[in-house]
Amino acid sequence: MYTINDAKDVNLDLNKYKVDAEDHAYIKDLSQIESTDANQLLDIGVDTDEKNRVGTFIQKDKSVIHCKTMQDGIEVMSISQAQKKHGWLSDYIWKNISPDTDKFTSQANEKPHEGYFIRSLPGIKTEHPVQSCLYIAKEGFSQNVHNIVIAEENSELHIITGCATAPHLVSGLHVGVSEFYVKKGAKLIFTMIHDWGEKINVRPRTVTTVEEGGLVISNYISLRPVGSLNMYPTTYLNGKGAVARFNSVLVANKGDFMDVGSRIVLNAPDTRAEIISRAIASGGTIIARGDLVGKVSGIKAHLECKGLILNNGLMHAIPELRAYVPGVEMSHEAAVGKIDQREIEYLMARGIDEDEAISTIVRGFLNVDIEGLPPNFKNKLDKIISETQKDMI
Repeated sequence: MYTINDAKDVNLDLNKYKVDAEDHAYIKDLSQIESTDANQLLDIGVDTDEKNRVGTFIQKDKSVIHCKTMQDGIEVMSISQAQKKHGWLSDYIWKNISPDTDKFTSQANEKPHEGYFIRSLPGIKTEHPVQSCLYIAKEGFSQNVHNIVIAEENSELHIITGCATAPHLVSGLHVGVSEFYVKKGAKLIFTMIHDWGEKINVRPRTVTTVEEGGLVISNYISLRPVGSLNMYPTTYLNGKGAVARFNSVLVANKGDFMDVGSRIVLNAPDTRAEIISRAIASGGTIIARGDLVGKVSGIKAHLECKGLILNNGLMHAIPELRAYVPGVEMSHEAAVGKIDQREIEYLMARGIDEDEAISTIVRGFLNVDIEGLPPNFKNKLDKIISETQKDMI
């Protein structure tokens, strides 16, 4: 359920964006991809060598330019191909979220541009992640995708997905409708990295359902400039003992507007939920939302939102707890502030100059321990964070 309707959405004219684009050729080997595109993919965690990956899906504008599965029991394909292969997919498409939820979901339904279908079969466990990328290269294009992810019973699935635009792009819109289904005893780790552009508007719409004993870990990272970002992924823990953990790392640079939140609804006994966010307003605006909803007794949930303000900007934290019955354990912690001068002085007393001291503190603030990331990708993320914090100071 989406309840965020800010002025930027009301005033965002969908008609000014193109909904058609030329077809791009299929690339059998990612070594053949254009160098400019390859560099952008590397920055969002896509391994063009496809080492330590069990599958790859890459879409450029409206064209699927590369799709591959490298492990039995893992399915990776376009949503249109999946609909042709699996007649039962109609039981999943538009079941978590209605196409008339808002004007963005309506557009994704009426003017679709593919999207991915990723599925782990019952009992299958992936040693390495599936990687996917949704990429915009056409100026003024609205990329409208619909993604379906299904982790079948007792399976384990890890996905790293990156979204980016070509370096020359000035304006564009990305609308991404995603429906995730985590079955009984299954585990899904989903990591999303956004690297858009200063005038790109981004509207993800994601809903997840988790059955008994299921686990979903969601990591969201947005450190680069973006025009506006509005997302509010909602997860329903519908089975006994289901668990959801959400982590986010956000930086809003000058001119950026981010309205980002997560909602977890605990509908079954012994369910657990955690939402952790780290956000820095470096000249831009961040509205950081978190909503935990306890519907039955015996649930535990915690929400933590910490923000820093650098170079002015706006940080607005909105933590919410809602309990409908006795016997719930729910807590939240929210803090917004600036870098403590005493920390800077402490580092300077040990021979570090002021700029480097501030950089060190910012890097430490953003470097949260994000659960589920593979070691090689953690190193890549550390590098991105190091580069980002230099631009902020």
